[in-house]
Amino acid sequence: MGDHKEQQPARVGAAVRRRRRALELTLAVVAERTGLSVPFLSQVENDKARPSHTSLEKLADALRTTAVELLAAADPAASVDVVRAENAAEADFAPRTRSLVRGHHQLHASEYTGDHDAGREFQHRNDELMYVADGAVEIEAEGRAYRLGRGDTLYLTGGVRHRWRATVPDTRIIVVAVAEHIEAVQDRTR
Repeated sequence: MGDHKEQQPARVGAAVRRRRRALELTLAVVAERTGLSVPFLSQVENDKARPSHTSLEKLADALRTTAVELLAAADPAASVDVVRAENAAEADFAPRTRSLVRGHHQLHASEYTGDHDAGREFQHRNDELMYVADGAVEIEAEGRAYRLGRGDTLYLTGGVRHRWRATVPDTRIIVVAVAEHIEAVQDRTR
């Protein structure tokens, strides 16, 4: 098995829906601007119909963007992407960051090895999970310090200010976060 990325054609429907909602437009308004029917637009947004190049251009104009931008923001229909580990001989254990997911997706995942600027504060728009793969870290969030060791996780909801530092050499943490371009639904009623 080789390293490869298998992918089907992009699904532009979610990108069209996100853009339409960001502009606070109804399907009826977009239909009026494009000359396309509401049922067809609904099918496009639900990936039950694929717009022709001409229809995509009309949609882009109505949504004050370009067809290229809509395609760039499209979700892949299905994909498999393998990101291989670094060669142990090449690893020098210097502090570094490695992306575990390539491209524009709904999740971001990164691996941090060693220490970094412990004074740097982070605040992400969406939720994230920090997992200690090796070593130990201290994370300051919401005015409290949390000590985590190998195998521990810390979940942070969007908007929580935090900073972290490795407390032992060769610490590795994995951070998985909802991508910044995703408008996560916030249900804080629980």
